[in-house]
Order: sequence, then C-alpha cells, then structure tokens
Amino acid sequence: MPIFEQYNKSFLNGQWTEGKSERVGKIINPYDESEIAAVKLATKGQVKEAFEIAKQAQKEWAKTTADERKAVLKKAADYLKEHKEDVQKTITRETGGTAVKAGVEIGLTIGLLEQAVKYAGELDEIKEISDPIEGKVNHVHRLPLGVISSISPFNFPMNLSMRAIAPALALGNAVVHKPDLQTGLTGGVILAKAFEEAGLPKGVFNMILTDLEEIGNEMLENPIPRLISFTGSTPVGKLIGRIAGENFKRVALELGGNNPFVVLSDADVDRAVDAAIFGKFIHQGQICMIINRLIIHKAVYEEFKQKFVERVKQLPAGDPSDPNTVIGPLMNKNQLNKALQIIEKAKQKGVNIALEGRAEGNVLTPFVFSEVDNSSELAQTELFAPIASLIKAETDEEAIELANDTQYGLSSAIFTTDLEKGEQLALQIDSGMTHINDQTVNDSPVVPFGGNKQSGMGRFGYPWVIEEFTVTKWVSLQTKYRTYPF
Repeated sequence: MPIFEQYNKSFLNGQWTEGKSERVGKIINPYDESEIAAVKLATKGQVKEAFEIAKQAQKEWAKTTADERKAVLKKAADYLKEHKEDVQKTITRETGGTAVKAGVEIGLTIGLLEQAVKYAGELDEIKEISDPIEGKVNHVHRLPLGVISSISPFNFPMNLSMRAIAPALALGNAVVHKPDLQTGLTGGVILAKAFEEAGLPKGVFNMILTDLEEIGNEMLENPIPRLISFTGSTPVGKLIGRIAGENFKRVALELGGNNPFVVLSDADVDRAVDAAIFGKFIHQGQICMIINRLIIHKAVYEEFKQKFVERVKQLPAGDPSDPNTVIGPLMNKNQLNKALQIIEKAKQKGVNIALEGRAEGNVLTPFVFSEVDNSSELAQTELFAPIASLIKAETDEEAIELANDTQYGLSSAIFTTDLEKGEQLALQIDSGMTHINDQTVNDSPVVPFGGNKQSGMGRFGYPWVIEEFTVTKWVSLQTKYRTYPF
C-alpha cells in the first residue's frame, strides 16, 4: 500500500498539524468510492497563521545562496524518484488516473523541480544599463516577491501544484499551498513530504488541507501574499482577478479551455486520428488542455469520422489500476452528472450520435457526436469528460475561423502536411499555444505555458516564469559628482 495516507494532516511550520475544525473531509477513491483518508480540516485561523509563518520564514529563505536552494530542490526531486511506485499508486487511487496518466504526472512534476534547479541562480544576475547622465551606473536586480498563495485543482494535482511551487521556492519566495481536498494527498501531502525530507527550512512551504466552506476567500484576501497562483475554472479565475486587482496582487491563472483540433484538407488522416485519440481521452478528458472540438475539413471529414469512431470503440474502460485501462472514472458523481446532462441536452436538440457510451459507476465510456454546430451549446461548453464533438469545415480558412469562435484561448492543434502553412495558420489562432501535427495536451518546464482570452493570465515555464515570481528593482550608482540645475 502507498505510504502517504498516514500523513492526513496539514503541514504548517515544518510540522504535520491536525486541523482545528470540527468538520472532517473525506478523500474518496473515484473508481470504487472507498475511503482513502479522513482529514480534520484546517480553519481560517490556521490559514492566517500559515501566511504569518511564511512571511517570517521567507525573510531568511531569501538570504540563502542559490546553491542552498538548488540542493533542496534536487533532494525533493530525488525523493519523488525514490518513491515513484508509491506516488503513482496514490495518483491512480486518488484521481482515478490510469497508469499512463500517473506516469505523465510524476514525470512532469520531477521535471519542474529539475528545471527550477537550473534557474535558482537568477537572483544573482545583475543587469547593467548605460545612462546618458555622466557617472551614473544603472543596475537592475531581481528580488523575491515574498509569499505566494497557491491553489491547485483535482485533475493533475501534483504537477499543477509544483508548477507554481518550484519556481517560487527557487527564486526565494515562501508558499502557502491549498490543494483540492479531493486530491489532498497527491496535490499536497506528497509534495510536503518531499520538501520535509529535502530539508527545506520550516515555514517556507506550508500546505493546507481544508475546503472553501471552512476558510472562505482567505487564500485570496489575506494581505500577505503578493501573488495568487490558481489553476481551475474561468468563473473562479474572474473572482480571483477582481480580488487581486482591488488589492494590487499579481496573478498567475490557468483557466478553462475549449481547445480546437483542426484537421486541414491535406492532413494525414491516420496520424491525425492517432493524435486525436490521445488528446481527447487522456484522463477521461479532465484536462484544461484537452481537445474539446474536432474541426475537420469536409474533404477528409467522413474518413476521419469513420476511423476515429472505430478507434474509440476499442478503448478499454474501467479500473484505472489495470495497466490496460485507458478510460477510468470521472472524479466524482457531480462530474459524472454534469457530463450526463450535457449528453442529454445534445440528444434533445437532435445532435447526431456517432457513438453512444454508457455510465458504469463513475466511469463514462466515450460518446462521439458528429456534424456538430460550432455555435451550439455542446460545442461551446468545456466538456471535461470523454465526450467528442466532430465539426465539419467547408474550407481550411473556415476551420481557423471556427477554431477562434470561442471565449477561450488556451491550447490548439493543426494537422497538415505543409508545416510552413501550418505555422502561418497557427499564428492566426488566438490561443496561448498551438501544436502542428500533434494534439493539444502538451506541457514542458521550458516553454511559455499559458492562455489567452478567458483562459488565463501569465506564463509558466523558464525563463518566462522568472518575471511572474520576482520583482524588478532599479538601483542607480552615481559614481561622479552630479551637477544640478538649481
């Protein structure tokens, strides 16, 4: 059995601390709905305390050398590598993720730590800028922001937490982190344990196991954090944006997506189908970057549809602990019911069903709708489920227009045999990321990851993340006496 269930507490000031609330939260296996752990919830007062602790600890952490910070990050990565099997089992049990998903998630998490090791020395870099005033030397420094408020979701809780935590720590900041309680082990406990074993000084990383009912907006409204990092829904992102704006806090937001997968008239259909299967159905479609709309040129539409449906029929669904499973459970009954409501509405409106799935427990086998109208509710809803929408485009130009016809702009993909044309069209899609001859679910610690429009603000990935997690400071040195006009 994985070892992490025993740490069913918050991690405050370097100590595993039981919540002071009278309420108890349950962490449930989404496949068989068995209880994994029970957590006494942290209170609003404990969250306030965590920010005060982080504020004090950050002052000393900011004084550490780059080598000291690098050593901690490297040891945390080593801990995850050493306990990889237990971590992957926990990911599967807690998130309903398949073996493929669990492997991807821990790989991305370790990669984020290892990349952060490489840029921990950025605080020591001083940029010198010439000045027309005689004798003036300008130095531009980067300093830590201070304390970061980090909030992560249930779908990929480990790497989406570490995406903010690793750069924050590498650059001399302290962190108060709240994972989604449903995945509190994967998104919080495992990370806290890794940093504890790595020797991170007490109070630099604090992890809170609680829920919104218990703490309200304290993670957003507390005056101490200088940046709020959040991955989740666009409505919540808008709330965070309003609160942050009123309090002059920075934000790093990855929000919803309605990601188009565009198949042009000259595409290799077999390759496009391969990519679409993975990009639509990894982790049951519960990813912000997942393919939401498949937009296919009419010249290849029928061929794509036939091959895609045949492949989808073959996807094994069921127990995520079975290494052959591709489609595991949705996160909870609420997520399942949302998906079923979307399906029922589409049926009532007469949308063509190319493949009808079924619900078995929290497992929803794939549905494929075809000849979908891009302006329909089905096409304009972030599905977050194994539901595919096939949309026919009359021309390549219309395909790009349809791709842009959404309030979101996170990820996108184009399939074509003409790479030059593909890149030109990629620049016409209003999204933060476009992948040519690949699917929409791509991430890396060395690229500018983020969305446009209502899909978010800010960019993760080195070196862009440096700007997000530091403050720029101008120091001028007047080396010669300056003559003033009065």
